[in-house]
Amino acid sequence: MNLKISIPTKVILERTGVVRMVVETISGSFGILPLRLDCIACLVPGVLLFETKEEGERFIAVDEGILAKTGSDVHVSVRNAVIANELGTIEQIVKEQFLVRTEEEKKIYSMLAKLESDFIRNLMELSRHG
Repeated sequence: MNLKISIPTKVILERTGVVRMVVETISGSFGILPLRLDCIACLVPGVLLFETKEEGERFIAVDEGILAKTGSDVHVSVRNAVIANELGTIEQIVKEQFLVRTEEEKKIYSMLAKLESDFIRNLMELSRHG
C-alpha cells in the first residue's frame, strides 16, 4: 500500500510498500491489509501503526482525523501527528498533547453552548417585551 499522512499545513509522511496498518477509530482499533476493501474511517487521538518490509513496524501519534483507503492508496488526514520510534514515547505524546487538547475543546464547546442559550433566552425576553 501507499501511505500518505498529512496535517493541515503539510504532508508529514509518505511511504510505499506498506504491508499492514492498525488505526484507532471511534468504533475501536482495526487493521488494514493491502487487499482490504476501500473504506473511510474517523480516527480518534491514538497510535497509528504501519509496517514495511524495509523499516519494520513504525508508530505515529495522531490526533483526530479521517482515513481514506482507495485501491492501494491510504491517505490519513489529521489535525496533528508526531513520528517516534518507540511505542512508549508515542503513547505519552497522545496522553499529554492530543487528549489534553480534547478536554480543553470540550470546555470551550460547553462555554459556547452556554453563551448561545443565554443569547436565545435574552432574545426571547426581548421579543416578549417588545
